[in-house]
Formats: sequence, structure tokens, C-alpha cells
Amino acid sequence: MNNSIKKIGLIFKWHDERVPAIVDDIIPWLQVRDVEVFIDETTAKQFPVRATVVSTEKLAGTVDAIGVFGGDGTLLYATRLVGATGVPIIGINLGSLGFLTKFKIEEMHSAFNGLITGQYELQERMLLDVEVIKADKTVARYRALNDAVINKGALARIIDLEISINAQPMLLTRADGLIISTPTGSTAYSLAAGGPILYPTLDAILIAPICPHALSNRPVVIPNHDIVHISLRRGNDVMLTVDGQVGMPLLEQDCLKISRAESLMRLVLPSGSSFFDLLREKLRWG
Repeated sequence: MNNSIKKIGLIFKWHDERVPAIVDDIIPWLQVRDVEVFIDETTAKQFPVRATVVSTEKLAGTVDAIGVFGGDGTLLYATRLVGATGVPIIGINLGSLGFLTKFKIEEMHSAFNGLITGQYELQERMLLDVEVIKADKTVARYRALNDAVINKGALARIIDLEISINAQPMLLTRADGLIISTPTGSTAYSLAAGGPILYPTLDAILIAPICPHALSNRPVVIPNHDIVHISLRRGNDVMLTVDGQVGMPLLEQDCLKISRAESLMRLVLPSGSSFFDLLREKLRWG
């Protein structure tokens, strides 16, 4: 039995036409059950609901859990807001695939009732710490739940990347790009690039080249205590993208240092849920 949740923040995928009806339903439903509901300023401007309004930056530090209504992209956004606080996230799926938003919309009342009564399961997911280094100076840092991707632009030529593990040379690859993924992210972009599916709680990091020039350059799985260094040796119009949402341009000789983050993401799961049930449903394995 987990602690009962009494302060819940809500985040919504705004352009979904179902959201207004969901807002009108779930907020009063929670409040009747003595839950204090927190929303950000944007939500408050769009909907005249009675709830506690806090800034987006302060939401995670105020609540006991965050409810996300949307797809996996919305949940990835919520993960960035949570940062290192460890606040649990519960995802109600309004998207089509939904490897992270575990609950269906028709299950939202039972899902939140589980939070209120302490009858829920938590699964800790590893995060990546992504450090961008230019001229030996760290210029940016990101946390990734899914992946960090180095990718060339639409009209750019193939790029050269030098990869080392714990300061030991691993691979010099010519490719369209490179994916460094957590086990959670193994069912995202890495899967489309030919990478393996990893059980989401494995202690591992996945390295997957994107369309490599040499067919021998295959995805590699390493322990999550290893440190990955990547140097852009040649390439123009190259971008780093973290979880498909944030990032920055990269120039030749820029480097990335990628390692397991000290903090973890805590995901609320349906009671008795199975990763293999999810795979059968989402990938139509039958």
C-alpha cells in the first residue's frame, strides 16, 4: 500500500477536442473526494474552473502527483517539469500509441481513485543526463526519459561521429545520426531505427546508429553505469534533440557526454499491469 495522494496537479494536451469535457469532469470529481487540484496559469486562463493555480515551474514542487491527459509527448513534457523532484506521474492516454500513458480515458476515475486510496503501483524509470560541451565548456544540460538523438538536416550530407565508452574508443561511424536511448525509449525512435526492445526497468543504455553507411554498425547495449562520449567530427546542419522536444544545433568538434542521471522518473502503473501485455496491444503481436 502506497501513501494516499491528496494534492494532484493536472496537465492537458490542449488541442485535443475531448479536453474541455475532461476538465469539467475530473476536477470536480477529485475535489468531491477531498483532493486539492492544482493547475497552471495557462489552464486557468482557458477554463473557468475552481482549482489552485500555480506557475508551471512550481507545479511539481507543490503536489504529491501529476496527472497527464494526452499522449506520450505530453508525458515527456511533464517529466521535464518534474525534474529531480521524483513526483509520480500518472498518464491518461488521449493519443494513439501510448507506451507511457498507461491508462485509457475510460479508466481515469478508477486510476485516480487508486491514487487517492493508495492502491497503485509505482515503477522507477531511468533518466539520461545529457551534457553538451563546446570548446571544453559545458553549454547545456538536459534530462531524457526516452532518448538523445543526433540527426542531420533534411538536405545535409552524412555525418561522422566518434563514440567512446568510459574514455575507450568504441566506434567511428558515418551515418544519418545516432540515438542514445534508455530502456524506456527503446520502443520509441530507436525501435524505428532497428534497435532492440528492452524491458523498461533494465539497467542499460542503448546506442543505435541511424542509417549507418557501414551495415556492420549495429545497435549496442551497454551497462547504465558507463559514460558515453560522442564527438561530431564532420557534419553541417546537425541537431541534438532530447525526447523529441528540446535541443540545440551542433557544430563540428562539439561533444556530448551522456550518462545515467542521478534522479529517476516514477511512473504510476495499473495494478497487475504487464509490459508484455502492453507490447501485444501496442505492436499488435496477437
